[in-house]
Amino acid sequence: MVLKSMVRANTAAPAFALIKCMFKNRYFMPFGLWGDLLIEVSRKNVSFCSFLELFEETCRVAVDEKLVFMKPDLDACNVALEGCCRELESIRDAERVIETMSVLNIKPDEFSFGFLGYLYALKGHTMKINELKGLIKGFGFSNSSLFYSSLIGGYVKSGNLKSVSATILSCLKEENEEVMHFSRETFCEVINGFLKHGSVKDLADLIIEAQKLEPPSTVVERSIGFGIIDSCVSLGLSDKAHSIVDEMVAQGSTMGLGVYLPILKAYCKEHRTAEATQLVMEISNSGMHLSAESFDSLIDAAMTSQDFQSAFTLFRDMREARVPELKGSYLTIMTGLMASHRPELMAAFLDEIVEDPRIEVKTHDWNSIIHAFCKAGRLEDARRTFRRMVFLQYEPNDQTYLSLINGYVTAEKYFSVLMHWNEVKRRISTAEKEGGVKFDHALVDAFLYALVKGGYFDAVMQVVEKSQEMKIFVDKWRYKQAFMETHKKLKVSKMRKRNFRKMEALIAFKNWAGLNA
Repeated sequence: MVLKSMVRANTAAPAFALIKCMFKNRYFMPFGLWGDLLIEVSRKNVSFCSFLELFEETCRVAVDEKLVFMKPDLDACNVALEGCCRELESIRDAERVIETMSVLNIKPDEFSFGFLGYLYALKGHTMKINELKGLIKGFGFSNSSLFYSSLIGGYVKSGNLKSVSATILSCLKEENEEVMHFSRETFCEVINGFLKHGSVKDLADLIIEAQKLEPPSTVVERSIGFGIIDSCVSLGLSDKAHSIVDEMVAQGSTMGLGVYLPILKAYCKEHRTAEATQLVMEISNSGMHLSAESFDSLIDAAMTSQDFQSAFTLFRDMREARVPELKGSYLTIMTGLMASHRPELMAAFLDEIVEDPRIEVKTHDWNSIIHAFCKAGRLEDARRTFRRMVFLQYEPNDQTYLSLINGYVTAEKYFSVLMHWNEVKRRISTAEKEGGVKFDHALVDAFLYALVKGGYFDAVMQVVEKSQEMKIFVDKWRYKQAFMETHKKLKVSKMRKRNFRKMEALIAFKNWAGLNA
C-alpha cells in the first residue's frame, strides 16, 4: 500500500529507497507485488539506472537464494533490456540482461530481439545481427517485422542509410508470400533519416528498387512506396512527397494511383488547390483516373478556398475522365459561386456544361443565375441569361419572372416588366404543365405593383382580370399607395386629350382600386 501511494504521488526516489531497504533487511516480497509499480514510476521519472540496479539485485536474489517468487517476468526483463539498448546504448549491459534471462530460464520474445537488433545496428555489428536472424528462425517467430523495424531505427540513428535501404530490400526478398508491413512510425524514421543525411532522390531510388521486388499482388496500401509517401504527408511534408513522386517519374518509374491519394488529401486539407489541380493533371497524363469521390473532395476544397479556376479545371478533368456521376461536384460549384456572389462565373460554367447528358440542368439552375444578377443590379446580364435560357428551350417559370420583375422595379425600368407581362400572358395557358408559369399571388402582386408604378394601367387591368378569373385574392391597398406615390397629380382630363384608351384604362383602375371616391 505504501509503495502504491508513492507511485500515485509520482515520487520515484522514496519508492526505490523502500525496495532497497527491503533487500538490505532481507525482506523478500514476491516480484509480482512490486515489480510493475517500480516499472511505472521509473518510466514516469526517467529513472532507468535506478530500476536496472534493483532489477539486477532481484535477479541475483532469485538465483542465489533460490527464491522463484523473486524471479522477474518477461515484461520486466524487456524493460531492462530496452533501457540498456536505447538509453544506455551499452552492448555489455544488454548482453548481461540476456545472460540473466537465460539463467532464470526466461524465454526472449520478438521485443527482446528487436531491442538487441536496434543496438547492434546502431553500433554496426553485422555479425551479431546475422546471429540474431538465425535465433529468430530457431525460436519460430512468425512475424519478424518488429525486428527489422528495430534494425532500421538503429541504422537511421547512426546515419547508415545504405544499410537502411539494404534492410528494407532484404525484407522484400525474404518474405516470399506476403510483403512485410512496416508501421508508419518506421517509415517516418526512414524519411527523417534520409532527409537529414541523404536526399529526396535517395528515397525515390529506394521506392523504385522496392517496386522491382514487390509481387504484383501487393496491395497498394502495403507497398513501400505508399508507406513512404503516406508517412511524408503525416509529417506535414506533402511537398517532399510530391518531389519524391516527381523524381520517380523523371526516372521513368510508374506509381499506382493509391500512392498519389495521400498527397491529394493533404493538399485538400491545406486548401492548396492549385497544387492539387496540377497533381491531378499529372495523374491524368500518366493514364490514371481519380474516382468521383476524390474529384468531389478536391472540388469542395477548391470552392471553400474560393479557388474557382482550380475547381473549373478539376471539373473539366472529371468530365474528360468520363466519370459517370457529376451532379455532386456540379452542385458544389454552383452553390459556392452563388454564396460568393459570382453570377457571371455561374453563367459561364452553366453554358460550358449545359449539353453534357450526365448533368441534368433544369430551370431552377438558370433561375439562380438570373436572381443573382438581378440582386447585384446587373440587369443586362440577367436579360442575356434569360434569352440564353429560352433559346436552349428551358421553360421560364414564376420564379424566373419574379426575379426579373424585382430587379426591374429596383432600377425603375417598368417598361421591361410590361414586356415580360406580354410574354407571361402567352405562357399562362401552360400553367398546369411541368415547368410552366404558376400564376399565383406572388406573381400577381409583383406585376400589379410594377405596372402601377410604371403607369401601364391597361396591363394592370389585364392582370386584375386574370387574377379574378383564377380567383386569386388581391390587396388593393398596396396598389392605391403605389399610385399615390407615383401618379398623384395625374389628371384624367389631361390624358383624355392625349390617349383615349389610356384614359379608359386609368378610369377602370381608379374605379377598381376605389380611388374615385
